[in-house]
Amino acid sequence: MATNLVLQVEGMSCNHCVNSVENAVRALNGADTVKVNLEAGTVEVAYNEDIVNDQQIKDAIEEQGYDVK
Repeated sequence: MATNLVLQVEGMSCNHCVNSVENAVRALNGADTVKVNLEAGTVEVAYNEDIVNDQQIKDAIEEQGYDVK
């Protein structure tokens, strides 16, 4: 069963940002789907919490240079 997480992310301004965030989160084992809403500044992730946790997802986004609030 997937757990859904919606994060506020600052610093995303273009499609390159969207691709960077989506690719970083998708690279995590256990992340099922990733959907970035550039206008709203949100990242929605469905993930298997038995494999990956929300902090790992936040860290993956922050490692790309964005601020997770």
